[in-house]
Amino acid sequence: MTTRRLRLVDPAEDDSGRPPPLKGGHMRIAVATQDRQRVDAHFASAKTFMFYDIGPEGHTFLEAVQFDNVSNEDGNHKEDGEDRLAAKINALEGSSLLFCRAIGGPAAARVVRAKVHPIKLPVDESIADVIERVRTMLKGNPPPWLRKAMRGADAGDERFIDED
Repeated sequence: MTTRRLRLVDPAEDDSGRPPPLKGGHMRIAVATQDRQRVDAHFASAKTFMFYDIGPEGHTFLEAVQFDNVSNEDGNHKEDGEDRLAAKINALEGSSLLFCRAIGGPAAARVVRAKVHPIKLPVDESIADVIERVRTMLKGNPPPWLRKAMRGADAGDERFIDED
């Protein structure tokens, strides 16, 4: 699968070309989008993932990753031996949350194993509204699932289980 990256140049990047891990109340989120304005795409069919650094007082666009080979959302997938999800899962590296319209069970399991918490939205929602909702949660007392996601790699897969 061919991917293209558009990102801001940051002198603090390491040799991998990725921004350094975010700490101190900030998190990297990904949104699955077709139009780059709304969370309006299923995970497998998203043409673009947009990545943002979000903190309680603001946010920054980090990069957009575009994908050529996407699902057509009809539930039928070619069995051509190509792992079309691998590029998408690799692109999520360093993210804490993934917002999308839908994600299948096997894909969701792979995303969780990559230490990313997938969040399915019931309707299309503007990226600006999603960012503002995350910022509001970070300002106050984040719910348990968000606190666990913020800890990132310090926690295992159990961090995605909501506490009562």
